[in-house]
Amino acid sequence: MTPRNILFDWSGTLVDDLPPVLEATNSVLQHFGREPMSRDQFRRSFRLPFSGYYEEHLPGVTLEELDPIWHRAFRASRQPVTIIPHAREYLEACAARNLRLFVLSSAPQDAVERQAAHLGLDHFFERIHAGVFDKRERIASLLAEHNLATHDTIMIGDMRHDVHTAKAGGIRSVAVLTGYEFPEVIATAEPDLMVDNLDVLHQLHFS
Repeated sequence: MTPRNILFDWSGTLVDDLPPVLEATNSVLQHFGREPMSRDQFRRSFRLPFSGYYEEHLPGVTLEELDPIWHRAFRASRQPVTIIPHAREYLEACAARNLRLFVLSSAPQDAVERQAAHLGLDHFFERIHAGVFDKRERIASLLAEHNLATHDTIMIGDMRHDVHTAKAGGIRSVAVLTGYEFPEVIATAEPDLMVDNLDVLHQLHFS
């Protein structure tokens, strides 16, 4: 069944921002005397909410201490943020059918808005909700704020946290394998549907 409302995660679902995120994370780790991570090491260990991730890797360091370092390195990064293959086409198909589209992301609000404008994606969304520390705690109020019926709404994301968020809101979850978590990791959250990419979902919803 094609949903009427879709909540999208941002990072790893619609855009690939892993290169600058990894660069910023390694800047934090090195600042506090830790070894930098490879891309695969980071993907194996990173999780949301990110407070738990940093508690594990930098015990005793507060978010207030590491946040300015991370944001400064992220803003300074020359690593590109790119649209994930098939994302634009899926958004266009959704827009053509007048679906209501939203972003629910833990990435910084200003970064998501800037990336969306730069990549020409901002006009697809009724609202961008970013900078959300724990999406599980935000989902109920977001659904109520926009009057989104749970049976007509899905969430699409690339991490277990997105699946858990959908379950917390009583909506269906779709996991895409284009982002931060490996297939065997996100599968442990038991999403309602898991697809390789948004082209597969395009075919399922609109063909």
